[in-house]
Amino acid sequence: MLDIVQLRKDLPAVVARLETRKQPQPYLDVAAYQALEGERKTLQTRTEELQAQRNSVSKQIGMLKGKGQHAEADAAMAQVGAIKDELEAGAARLDVIQAELQALLMAVPNLPHESVPVGEDESGNVEVRRWGTPRSFDFPVRDHVDLGAPLGLDFETGALLSGSRFSFLRGPVARLHRALAQFMLDLQTEAHGYTECYTPYIVNREVLEGTGQLPKFKDDMFWVSRGGDEDSPEQYLISTSEISLTNTVRERVLAESDLPIKLTAHSPCFRSEAGSAGRDTRGMIRQHQFDKVEMVQITHPDTSYEALEQMVGHAEAVLQKLELPYRVIALCTGDMGFGAAKTYDLEVWVPAQNTYREISSCSNCEAFQARRMQARFKNAQGKNELVHTLNGSGLAVGRALVAVLENHQNADGSISVPAALRPYLGGLQRLSAP
Repeated sequence: MLDIVQLRKDLPAVVARLETRKQPQPYLDVAAYQALEGERKTLQTRTEELQAQRNSVSKQIGMLKGKGQHAEADAAMAQVGAIKDELEAGAARLDVIQAELQALLMAVPNLPHESVPVGEDESGNVEVRRWGTPRSFDFPVRDHVDLGAPLGLDFETGALLSGSRFSFLRGPVARLHRALAQFMLDLQTEAHGYTECYTPYIVNREVLEGTGQLPKFKDDMFWVSRGGDEDSPEQYLISTSEISLTNTVRERVLAESDLPIKLTAHSPCFRSEAGSAGRDTRGMIRQHQFDKVEMVQITHPDTSYEALEQMVGHAEAVLQKLELPYRVIALCTGDMGFGAAKTYDLEVWVPAQNTYREISSCSNCEAFQARRMQARFKNAQGKNELVHTLNGSGLAVGRALVAVLENHQNADGSISVPAALRPYLGGLQRLSAP
């Protein structure tokens, strides 16, 4: 959530930065904001005036009674009563205004950092670097669907059980999927200093509000209920473990010495993909259920951009050890996610599509999520200050499976296992159909 103080100080500058984001605009209903803010200021000014009047008149009551001026004292007491009624009405209206301002701001995205390239859509993204060279094949390249079928990648059973955009893995490909997740977790914990976590897959509404998925992206979520209990809390399946990991610091005041906090988790992720009908209907690129190893950092505001660069490197290390060509992209203002102030995407080479596809997204949300969660630390001056939150995929397991199958395929349909994965597959060097 945006800083209300920043809005009050320089609304035009905030609006100008928001307008660099993806069309259509506006993100902020300026007229509604100004009306609410104007009424708030008027009410607060009137409240201060009434409190001063009440204090002044209250002092007079005792003096009047002491002088035996009971009629005048009764009139003063009636005046204090009227002031009290107006103060209570004003306080009730202020509560409504604050709630309406809160609801208004909850739908407004984060402000892009000054270093983010300005652009309308993905065409404005900037390539930062590449690693590895896409392989030249001397045989017809097959995609992961055809390669995976003999290894146990089964979309028909997935559709039979759950409908479209679900897959069923068995045998060698299921083992490869598990090996990838374990390898990623070990790398992030042992080499990069993250603490492994296991989180709930179902969370409450306020948890999703804290990281920004609600209220704006409710239609992209899977909702759950407890049997027929109409009074059960509003709950959702997580679309990423960023949600649960980041919210571990909600409503807390951390010691400055606790920072940074670095967390990782392997979890399934559930997305209804409401806005992506017709895209990537073949294969595992876009699924309603997929696995991901997530990285989250909770940092001091002064070090969050250094942490962002480190986090990108932590995701890159996975791809390098899997021997997969990739590129790093700095997203422009028009292509960034709702809560991000700056984002880098990692795109892995997918031979069958002859292009790079996103496999990780690493973002600095600055204080945007922390303000919604009230996640703070006590700074050197002894004051409570909002932390900065960062998140990144380290990596999407299903897309890594796609990349390994396609980049390391052989003419006979077998898959050469990257050296980094072999310890997780019992030393196996080649994955073949049973």
